[in-house]
Amino acid sequence: MTADLPGALLFACTHNVIRSPMAAAIARHFYGKRAFIASCGVRPGEPDPFVASVMDEIGIDLRKHRPQGFADLEDSSFDVVVSLSPEAHHRALEMTRTMAIEAEYWPTFDPSATVGSREQILDSYRDVRDGLMRRIRARFGALGARGV
Repeated sequence: MTADLPGALLFACTHNVIRSPMAAAIARHFYGKRAFIASCGVRPGEPDPFVASVMDEIGIDLRKHRPQGFADLEDSSFDVVVSLSPEAHHRALEMTRTMAIEAEYWPTFDPSATVGSREQILDSYRDVRDGLMRRIRARFGALGARGV
């Protein structure tokens, strides 16, 4: 079922702090031996501690993630770029003008906009994490999953 899995996959969002690192880590968890997977943002932001907390809950460590921008990528030879924010999608479409790359847009809520108690905020991050996991498995297949 991983027939649609590209050889090189990039997830992109606005700051490479929440959505794209989550998506890349989940995809790496499922398909890391079968594809090169990276993430970046339009403008790198500062690490968000809620991300590490909700990813730890599913056994994925993101504490060492350091946000990077498109310009920081060591290689731009991706087969597919999945953008998770409007700004990132604009950059992805620019990439398609000069490279043979497929761009997909998966609009994804930015949970840092959530207000409320710590638990309400964490729930918002969990919703994003779980939604990305479902979308990744639906798009790229469930085979190769290592037990999340």
